[in-house]
Amino acid sequence: MPMTSRPMTSRPMTSRPMTSRPMTSRPMTWRLTAAAFAALVIASPLAVRADEFSTPQRGEIERIVREYLVSHPEVLQEAMTELDKRQAAAETEKHKAAIKQYSKAIFSSPRQVVLGNPDGNVTFVEFFDYNCGYCKHAMSDMLTLLQDDPKLKVVLKEFPVLGPGSVEAAKVAVAVRMQDKTGKKYLEFHKELLGGRGQADKARALAVAKNVGMDMTRLEKDLDSPEVKATMEENFKIAEALGLNGTPSYVIGDDVIVGAIGLAGLQEKINTSRCGKPAC
Repeated sequence: MPMTSRPMTSRPMTSRPMTSRPMTSRPMTWRLTAAAFAALVIASPLAVRADEFSTPQRGEIERIVREYLVSHPEVLQEAMTELDKRQAAAETEKHKAAIKQYSKAIFSSPRQVVLGNPDGNVTFVEFFDYNCGYCKHAMSDMLTLLQDDPKLKVVLKEFPVLGPGSVEAAKVAVAVRMQDKTGKKYLEFHKELLGGRGQADKARALAVAKNVGMDMTRLEKDLDSPEVKATMEENFKIAEALGLNGTPSYVIGDDVIVGAIGLAGLQEKINTSRCGKPAC
């Protein structure tokens, strides 16, 4: 399973209206069909009005369902597998639509750090939090890809979701980017702050910025600039559209990945975006 630092969330459940007919005595094939129907009724109690069935009819439905599921428990697993497949397909389509809608902001925004080959044939976008433990481990994956793939464009986006300290550190990072057009100083700052121990906050981020040679007078001034605010707002807007709820998260081609999937997993996604298969 992918690893991710994220807050707990929940999704609302919906149901479709259903119709029904009075029950009569039928062959066993009908009874199995009724079992499937009844399972949907029980799974979606709001879908059918209570007065649609009499008390004996409801009792018969419950008995059929129970007997069938006890005799065929694998049906539940099959149903859950199919549900997972459909949800995954729907999520993929949602991601593709969001990537298309926000393509410029995701891949080519002036408010982001670009490393590697700016004209690369694949863009690797990472959303991260400086206090995310999984991001710390995943940084080595990004650095390896950056070093080994001359055709890769790497984009880093601050996505501080783990508290006030993370927001403070992200703002300092944006201010560092503002006075470093090449991305080289930013990468030094990024590696030292994300790779260090302890809580990342404003004080620690400023210390790292000073250590890598930034103009601290300008940086302190930039912290309160509209550009920092606009960058944070843009990153969160994109993340919301993509459905990101944890870090690290990635956009590679038209694929969205939430969680640290490791170097091999990321390489497969890059290859698929580049040549249509996991291994080019």
